Amino acid sequence: MLKMLPLIAALLLLPAQAAAEPRAGFHTGPVFTTFGHIAPVESDLPIPEGTIFRVVFDVTDRATPGQLNRTIDSAARFINMHVEAGVPVADIHVAIVVHGGAYADLLTQDAYAARHDGAVNGSAPAIAELTAHGVDIWLCGQTAVAQQITRDDLLPGVGLSLSAMTATALLQQQGYTLNP
Repeated sequence: MLKMLPLIAALLLLPAQAAAEPRAGFHTGPVFTTFGHIAPVESDLPIPEGTIFRVVFDVTDRATPGQLNRTIDSAARFINMHVEAGVPVADIHVAIVVHGGAYADLLTQDAYAARHDGAVNGSAPAIAELTAHGVDIWLCGQTAVAQQITRDDLLPGVGLSLSAMTATALLQQQGYTLNP
């Protein structure tokens, strides 16, 4: 039971973290309301009518246990800010390619806890929402092999690619641009 206390404490904190108030100047978005907070901006660079976005986010850094991965949050912010700016959600195509230490943020709770002293995967709820909204999430197969990750260790909706390089190259051939 004592080993379960950190997990129980983290689970009790998770809803509060997921529903954290946006920082000053930011608000919840029209698509993702518990993460991906955005700020209004009077932009001097208008988004042309009919713009279709195809953007891939490269994720290498893992989140602090119990927290949402910052780059995964940025993918949600990208969708939220452009929908709010008038781009139809159907015209926004986002993919996330994960490799390196960020692999952990794609693990099921059991697999994550086993590798992080019982901690909670704070990115799991966002991964579920993102994939439900059509965001493609790919884990580098080379990272998976190096970290001894199996498909059963991955959250639902997460795909396995030959490598992060392969996924990014194929997505770019499909018209995706790499988000800096």
